[in-house]
Amino acid sequence: MTPTLPLSEPVRLNEIGKGLDRTLEPDAAARAKIAKALDLASLDAFVADLSVAPAANAGYRLTGRVRASAVQTCGITLEPLPVEIDQRFSIDLVEAVDPIETDEIEITLDDDAPDVIEDGRIDLGQYAVEQLALTLDPFPRKPGAEFVQPEEPAEISPFAVLKQFKAKDAGET
Repeated sequence: MTPTLPLSEPVRLNEIGKGLDRTLEPDAAARAKIAKALDLASLDAFVADLSVAPAANAGYRLTGRVRASAVQTCGITLEPLPVEIDQRFSIDLVEAVDPIETDEIEITLDDDAPDVIEDGRIDLGQYAVEQLALTLDPFPRKPGAEFVQPEEPAEISPFAVLKQFKAKDAGET
């Protein structure tokens, strides 16, 4: 079973034409799903302005801007940590190549490699949530919050017990 996405806005490639602009502004229920998926205390506002257009060389280019008001939880104090996000992004997209038509499958770990369009659709909602997730601090910390290492427990080993017996024996002789 495929997990449901917190925000989905699929666009078929034949709908894009010379270009397509969309503004996604999820309602409170959708924002609650996104907050849960991204482990946020809350997501009070989320707007994504997205544009998809054919790229000059091949494929498509998705550009956009995500803006959000969220609340993360400080990883040290567990207190609410308000976050304001305003991030622009650009992603290159290419259509999937039928593996039957090629003799080789090339796998690269290049960060600049374009995303592959599957089933002739681009899910704008998925990209909007992904960009929001990439902008969030994975280890949120309130200003001034410091982690203090607790003291190590006293040495607990079988040899520590033997040392106590040896000290008793030495005192008796």
